[in-house]
Amino acid sequence: MSASKTRVDIAVGLFLLLAFATLMALAVSSTNGRLPVIDDAGYRVIARFNNISELRVRAPVKIGGVRVGEIADIQLDPQTFEAVVTLELRRSAGEIPADSSAGIFTAGLLGDRYVGITPGGDPEPLGDGDEMLLTQSAVVLEEMISKFIFGNADDKKSDSNDASEENTP
Repeated sequence: MSASKTRVDIAVGLFLLLAFATLMALAVSSTNGRLPVIDDAGYRVIARFNNISELRVRAPVKIGGVRVGEIADIQLDPQTFEAVVTLELRRSAGEIPADSSAGIFTAGLLGDRYVGITPGGDPEPLGDGDEMLLTQSAVVLEEMISKFIFGNADDKKSDSNDASEENTP
């Protein structure tokens, strides 16, 4: 019986090891397959948006589809009621012009939100603590669908009223 108990113990140990390895793989994949980068010192830039939709802390910041940083913090400005988003940008991305613009985009049709930066032409680069003045808020899919559905209903109603008025002598 001692040999069968040893086999059971080994099987349980292997199962737990496999379960732990699976959980580690899920943890790494939930962080977009990346571990924190320590050696690339970055700098922080502020951007203000009217609507950030589902933008989250640690979401990517991209230029031309290439990840150049991440969202470090999101706060609400109590005076203007704007979302104040702190972007942490890597220095290895180069000097980003001060007149660059930031917009909130969706990865795919229903994917996660990220901030995309469109570089400007200013010779002066963004520095630590600077604010990006040109921003574009998130496009909310539900609002677009609502405008499309109800906007067309109003247009059809007004078109039918116009047609009935034209036929009236």
